[in-house]
Parts: sequence; structure tokens; C-alpha cells
Amino acid sequence: MPRPSIGETAMSGAERQARYRPGHANGAPVIRMRRPADRRSRIQRWNDTIAAAVDIQAEYAEWLDALPENQQDSALADALRAIVEFDLSELQAIEPPRGFGRD
Repeated sequence: MPRPSIGETAMSGAERQARYRPGHANGAPVIRMRRPADRRSRIQRWNDTIAAAVDIQAEYAEWLDALPENQQDSALADALRAIVEFDLSELQAIEPPRGFGRD
């Protein structure tokens, strides 16, 4: 896929070269890091995501239990209760479809 244009018209070769040179004037190589490709299947990504949600919900439950008595009626406690009471069992019960022998 081509890069989106910066201006209204395409740059000439001389303009492109003039833009390139200042960034490379010191001779240091330009290092671009790419994020590694996620090689997990969709099913594995789904299961990992649901497991992470369950773990985070358990952490929030511990946080709610550790709140001092004077904060039990606060907005923070209400938000934590809403997260803890959210039922994740339906998401855990879902079995995603397998895809054309690749999963």
C-alpha cells in the first residue's frame, strides 16, 4: 500500500532528496522497529483475552476488598463493584469456530 501524500501534489525527485538528506546527514543508520507478528490463532487469542479479563476482574475484586471503610460508598467503590459483578461466564463458555484447518 503506498504512503499517503504529504502535500496536495506529489514531490519531485529533488524535493524528496532534499527532504531525505537532513535526516541522514550524520551518517547514523536509521533503525525502524517493527512489532513482531502475532502468530497465535484466533481461538488462542480469544482464550488468552478472556483469561486476562478474568485475571483483571480478580485483581479488582481484591482491590475492592482492600478498600478502607470510609471509601466503600465512593464512586471508586461503585466502579469496582460494577466490574466485579460483571458476569464473564458467558464469554468463557463461547467456543469460537475453527477456520479451514488453520486453527
